[in-house]
Amino acid sequence: MSAIEQTEAARPRGTRLPRRARRNQLLGAAQEVFVAQGYHAAAMDDIAERAGVSKPVLYQHFPGKLDLYLALLDQHCEALLHGVRTALASTTDNKQRVAATMDAYFAYVEDPGGAFRLVFESDLTNEPAVRERVDKVSLECAEAISAVIAEDTGLARNEAMLLAVGLGGVSQVVARYWLSSESSVPRETAVQLLTSLAWKGIAGFPLHGAEPPTH
Repeated sequence: MSAIEQTEAARPRGTRLPRRARRNQLLGAAQEVFVAQGYHAAAMDDIAERAGVSKPVLYQHFPGKLDLYLALLDQHCEALLHGVRTALASTTDNKQRVAATMDAYFAYVEDPGGAFRLVFESDLTNEPAVRERVDKVSLECAEAISAVIAEDTGLARNEAMLLAVGLGGVSQVVARYWLSSESSVPRETAVQLLTSLAWKGIAGFPLHGAEPPTH
């Protein structure tokens, strides 16, 4: 059950919930408000109202708006990293691995809760704690991708990292464009097109230890 669904299920005012369930409910309500209004326009009153709780209950779990925003950011940065790592581990076929990894970014931005906006389109990127988390998840995703590239190609780690940053960056930028443009291109087709583009480049690096082609 997503955070948004947990919010809907637990919204009636006055319902006593275990602490973890209440926290998840509050995070779900906060996500709705932050995605719809942005950080600066959102108010704790709005979040409490959306969750169906009093403001003191909200403050029992989160001392301030920034604490609540950072908790959400941590949750959704981890979701992105998990999706990328799962995609990389899903197959040993490298072309399918590229497709799975790119699809992980498309799946992430297509999530109906709009959580990707907190990570990639935050209006609070001048806040050091937010910038640190966004940079960290981008770096960790690239490191996961680069480890596979380095192992398979024998490229130096810093060279593999450059390729990984490129692949991850292209994936999230194109996925966001695809969503925002309300493209008529189905997600599966979009992923196939992007995979074809990327694979023509990455496949140019021979597998580490492979026999050279004979002529």
